[in-house]
Amino acid sequence: MSLNSALATTLQDHLAQLGDIAPDRVRMQPAPGTATAEECIALNESRAEGLYEWVDGTLVEKAMSYEASVVALTIARIVGIFVANGRLGLLSGPDGFFRLASVLRGPDVAFVDRTRLPGGKFPAEACPTLAPDFVVEVLSPGNTKAELARKRIEYFAAGTQIVWIVDCAHRSVAVYTSPSDAVVVGQDAVIDGGNVLKGFSSPVADFFADLDIGA
Repeated sequence: MSLNSALATTLQDHLAQLGDIAPDRVRMQPAPGTATAEECIALNESRAEGLYEWVDGTLVEKAMSYEASVVALTIARIVGIFVANGRLGLLSGPDGFFRLASVLRGPDVAFVDRTRLPGGKFPAEACPTLAPDFVVEVLSPGNTKAELARKRIEYFAAGTQIVWIVDCAHRSVAVYTSPSDAVVVGQDAVIDGGNVLKGFSSPVADFFADLDIGA
């Protein structure tokens, strides 16, 4: 068998390529680098474990936390009202996966404009080959900066136009319009939907309001 030093051959190599994530987020069966998209879909449908994304032939458990889930659902509710009122398209949660080139990603919140639906119809596939127009990723303790940087590259390469990275600790949203171009919107400001959700706006503080219950 021919060798090439550019290829990942150790678990450490794979972890680095996946964004320097913790080893316990990598499923060892099938072996890293050998898993198929279909195995990832079947594992998620079984609900036997957590949710997994498929990255470079490796099953990677999504980093999750209760705090991030509450904030993601709040954002989905706020954005969802705007989307539903205008019948603008489809909004999905973290178990709604998209096939982007060699990965399956499940954004915490994702919006697809109805004009971009293949044939104008609801996708029939479990994981449609379709890039969301707008993505929200809420930071969980297990996320790394390198992992999120890789996700942004994948989203924008596939056709996503806006990515929000939501930071619960600092109560802010980094609005990306490219993999590296971001504007940080703090909790005292109002955020809009850019060119994707024209006319949408919300106080950023509303995204984190539930975190103050009992304070």
